[in-house]
Amino acid sequence: MHGFVEAEQHVAGVDLAELEPLTVLLVSTWHSLYRIVVVGGREVLVQGGPFFSDLTRAHLDGASAGGRALKAGWIGVGHLMALSISGQVILTSPVVAVATEGRGMPTVH
Repeated sequence: MHGFVEAEQHVAGVDLAELEPLTVLLVSTWHSLYRIVVVGGREVLVQGGPFFSDLTRAHLDGASAGGRALKAGWIGVGHLMALSISGQVILTSPVVAVATEGRGMPTVH
């Protein structure tokens, strides 16, 4: 088990706790593109994919391996993104890339 936890620490991704409010992330999954605006903590505004046609307030639970959060408030490449809206948990397809939107070229994580 210790080896699994250690391996997880080396997966590319981003921790919301390290981002300033109003940071905009572009999260590409196997099937969709999401635009995520960090509100503060794990609170976000999300748009994209089949569930979020409009900018929607949500709680980013974290990276998941199919139902169980592996790391709270974190988006990890290769993992599902778990978002909560009004008590309902939405799981995305696996994350392929995370970029920070800004002036010029996005920064890939």
